[in-house]
Amino acid sequence: MAQTVVVTGSREPLPLERLAADVAVIEGRVLRDTRADSLADLLRREAGLQLSRSGGPGQSSGLFIRGAASQQTLLLVDGMRVGSATLGSAALESLGLSGIERIEVLRGPGSSLFGADAVGGVVNVITRGADGSPGADARVAAGGYGAREASGSWRGRAGPLSLAVALAREQDNGVSAIGPGDRFGSHNPDRDGHVRDSAQLRLGWVPATGQRVGLTLLGTRLDTQYDAADYNPPSFAPDPSADFRTKLKTAVQALDWRGSLAAQWSGSIRLARSTDDSRSGSRGQDRFRTERRHAQAQLALRAGPALQAVLALEQQDDDATSTSYPAAVARRNQAVALEATGSEGAFAWQADVRRDDASDHDAVTSGRLGGSVALGAGWRLRALAGTSFRAPSFNDLYFPGYGVPGLKAERGRSIEAGGGWKGEASELTLTTWRNRVDDLVAYEPDAARCPADPAYAFGCAANVAKARLSGTTLAAAHTAGAWQWRAQLDALRARDGLTGARLQRRADAQATLAADWRQGPWTLGASVVHLGSRPDGGIELAAETTLDLAATWRLAPGWQVAARLDNATDEARVPARDYQSLGRQAWLVLRWETGQ
Repeated sequence: MAQTVVVTGSREPLPLERLAADVAVIEGRVLRDTRADSLADLLRREAGLQLSRSGGPGQSSGLFIRGAASQQTLLLVDGMRVGSATLGSAALESLGLSGIERIEVLRGPGSSLFGADAVGGVVNVITRGADGSPGADARVAAGGYGAREASGSWRGRAGPLSLAVALAREQDNGVSAIGPGDRFGSHNPDRDGHVRDSAQLRLGWVPATGQRVGLTLLGTRLDTQYDAADYNPPSFAPDPSADFRTKLKTAVQALDWRGSLAAQWSGSIRLARSTDDSRSGSRGQDRFRTERRHAQAQLALRAGPALQAVLALEQQDDDATSTSYPAAVARRNQAVALEATGSEGAFAWQADVRRDDASDHDAVTSGRLGGSVALGAGWRLRALAGTSFRAPSFNDLYFPGYGVPGLKAERGRSIEAGGGWKGEASELTLTTWRNRVDDLVAYEPDAARCPADPAYAFGCAANVAKARLSGTTLAAAHTAGAWQWRAQLDALRARDGLTGARLQRRADAQATLAADWRQGPWTLGASVVHLGSRPDGGIELAAETTLDLAATWRLAPGWQVAARLDNATDEARVPARDYQSLGRQAWLVLRWETGQ
């Protein structure tokens, strides 16, 4: 049975069985056949993450890994940090599904590997490179609500050079993001659609055996309509009639080297830059722009299968400007990380520690320690404990009338245990975990506890909150003849550590069930996603169950036609209070791929 090799649970590629961490892998085939409407929707279906979204596809999205806030989830693209330093979170809606080779999701603490913000976990989006077989693919699709998609990619090699390029456009007319009767008077009955364009290039050069130089370029442009209101004099009553839009540009550039240095020794160096530039509003617009520059050097020792050790040095500089800030703000973070993994017989272990020293908050040391043991007959047990942290965002520190310089980093302490069984046609895993997060940055309404400045008359940001997160994940998969079944159940207890109240927008339960039947040129599939009720803005959002159906026909070698019916029962989905998502939506897809 082939081993699954991952890079997100460690700083170097390792077989999944060597890790004590909980890592979910979404392979390329699943990405190509998915019934998800976005990257965020795919992650909730395939990795058990909970989704909060301000409307339908293309709207602002947040993911909760094990109940942690969206700002406590780290998003990487090919191992590089992306997102807004002002908001302290990544815009998942800016990334489409085309051009992605695979996705690895680390569920649990990841700060000792990747630094700040990996309290709940890490999502690593790995784009398609050209190191494998040359090929090409194209896809066009049309669906309800005026949805259209077109994408294409090409991969080729010429001697020591390899090249991969991909282009994509996705758009729809959508529905009104906010439903009628909302609490702030922001409903506008117009349709709030989106257009997303993306382009990526990966270039590789192998100057000698065991040496590789790579260049990665990625750019996306998102134009999304949304509902909001202007408050104009003299009445200052909400006026939602204007056309509100968010225009977001994301760009990533990276140059890296990786190669062998001597027997058992290898190294890597990477220089990267990413920008996140957002403009939003109607007649007047707010702008937030983040530029991140990252440098990393890494040295790895592989002493046979029994031991691997990694030493890494990193520096990241974040700069941000905004129409809301009186001046530009900046942060420099320098880090050193040490990781070791090993195995002896049926036992495998891993340990890592990292020290982050930032210019605008106290230095933080985080670590993990865990191990696993193979019991025979396909059974395996594992356990892991770790610490994590989230750095205050620039808004937490500097936003006028709210931010307070000198805030502490949020701190998390997590422990988990699990086990699983894997056979030729079936597998079963069970994981239970507990995460305690202290010093959460939250709104402090008491001005007496804020700096003595009239600007804070209505409160400020402060380290005043705590979270207590625990839960259990049960997942199973089975293949029987032409049938493939997958199921996952997540039970979550996400509570305020001071009051015991449920945390906003977290459901106590989420479940997924998918079945596919493959026979000859035909594939038929169905999937169900159930999300339990959850509190939001003083009310309880009702539980939701969504059914999706799909049929695929291979009409010729390399050619496929697919029909989908998303939300087949026309469930009235409420992704957040006052917001609404798409109803029943039919799709027709034509796909061509070489070698298929």
